[in-house]
Amino acid sequence: MTWKIRHQGSPRSIEGLSLAEVLEGLQDGLWEPTDEVQGPDDPDWVAIENHPQLAEAAADLEPPPPRTYDDETRLDMNALIDVCMVLLVFFILTTSYAALQKRLKLPNVTGQEAGIATVTDKEVAEQMVRVVIKMENGKPVFLVEQQQVPEERLLTTLKSFANPSKNRLLLEYDSDVPWGAVVAVQDAAQLAEMNRILWLVPETEPKK
Repeated sequence: MTWKIRHQGSPRSIEGLSLAEVLEGLQDGLWEPTDEVQGPDDPDWVAIENHPQLAEAAADLEPPPPRTYDDETRLDMNALIDVCMVLLVFFILTTSYAALQKRLKLPNVTGQEAGIATVTDKEVAEQMVRVVIKMENGKPVFLVEQQQVPEERLLTTLKSFANPSKNRLLLEYDSDVPWGAVVAVQDAAQLAEMNRILWLVPETEPKK
């Protein structure tokens, strides 16, 4: 009882084979599961994978079906975050370097030592508002143009005296005046938009 085998659709065939030889050739890769065989009891050619006596052996030789993967529907942000971090570091470094390149424009130096500014009584009367701070009964007293003014009214009083031609402050205070009182006059002068403050500095610094 011999078997015949041929490649699918080929007019040429190999005859005189036993079932064991057909199986061996199939396992050795000589035949494909789609090749055709005809056994001694078969009326017509049948594909090896469809033959009752060879189907199991052909199925064992078939490669597993390819795995299918679902389409990626989300965007991977890791690469974008990495690029943003690199750009951020780059901009920080370049900004710091640009800041270091800036140079300060210093005033011109004439070579002459600056001395103590001197003003005349006429300049004081025409261009300055004079404020005196002195201590009375352990408390600072503020005199604006020889008028005693409470601390909370310093700003209003300075604004009433200040004008475009009289916009500088001449500040005089005793050595025992606390520093907070001096600062209060300075703040009021700045809020009154007086563009310069001249000090009659005592021999010792005011109390901190």
